[in-house]
Amino acid sequence: MFAIGDFARHGRVSVRMLRHYDAVGLLRPARVDPHSGYRYYEAAQLARLNRVIALKELGFTLEQVGAILDEQVGAEELRGMLRLRQAELETAAAEAAARLARVGARLRAIESEGRMSTQDVVVKRIPAVRIAELSGIAASFGPADISPVIGPLYEELCGRLEAAGVKEFGPGIAYYEDAGRGDGSVCVHAGMSVPEGTVVEGVEVHVLPGIEEAATVVHRGSMDDILPTAQTLAGWIDTNGYASAGYARELYLECPEDTSRWVTELQEPVTRG
Repeated sequence: MFAIGDFARHGRVSVRMLRHYDAVGLLRPARVDPHSGYRYYEAAQLARLNRVIALKELGFTLEQVGAILDEQVGAEELRGMLRLRQAELETAAAEAAARLARVGARLRAIESEGRMSTQDVVVKRIPAVRIAELSGIAASFGPADISPVIGPLYEELCGRLEAAGVKEFGPGIAYYEDAGRGDGSVCVHAGMSVPEGTVVEGVEVHVLPGIEEAATVVHRGSMDDILPTAQTLAGWIDTNGYASAGYARELYLECPEDTSRWVTELQEPVTRG
C-alpha cells in the first residue's frame, strides 16, 4: 500500500485533492489507520483515479463523475468520450488561435492608421487575361471565412494543372462577387493565368474581363496582414473622389514559401464619385 503522499505522487495529483475525493465519497482510501487517521491506497486504485480525472476534464461535475463510475463505464467507452472531448478542445483551440490572429490583424490596422503612404496607389487599366479557375462559397468576406475556402481551392487547382501537364501557369488571380443568396455570402474565384488552348478536366478556363479603371496598390507581406493595405486603398479612393465599383482583385506577383515575403497587388475597380 501507499501512504497518501506517495499515492498522490504516483497519480500526479495533490494530497488535498485526494482528501476531498475521500470526503465526497468519490475515492475512498483502501485503509485508514484507526489510531493515526493516516490514509493508505492500493496501486489498483490508480485506475479509478485516472477515470475521475479524465471525466473531470470532460467537464463533468464530481457528482456526475461518481454516478458514471458507479455505472461501471468501460475503458473503451471512456476512451471514446475522451477522444470526443479532445476533438472539442482542439477545435476550440483552433478557433481561439484564429480569433487571436484576427484581433492581431485589426490591431495592426489600427496602429498603421495614418502611417501608410498613399503615394503608391496607381489608377490604371487592367487588361483581360485567360485563367483557369475553381470557385467556392464563403460565408462572408471576412478573413476567417475566406481563408479556409481559397487556400484549398488553389491547392486543388495547381494540382489539377500539373496533372494535366500544363507547364506554364500563373500568376494567381483571385476575384470575388456576391453569391446572390442574400445572406452576405461571397463566391470566391481562385484563378491562375494560363496559355491559350489550355483544357483541364473539372476546371473552368475562360477570359477574365479587364477593368477599365482600377485603383491599385502593392502589398508586401502575408495575406494575414492585408487589412492595413486594403484600408489605405479604401481611404485613397474616398479622398480622391472615386467610388468603389466592386471587390478588389488580388494579383499574386510573388508567392515564396515564406508568406511574409509575398507580393500582392490589390486591384479595385473604381468610378468617379
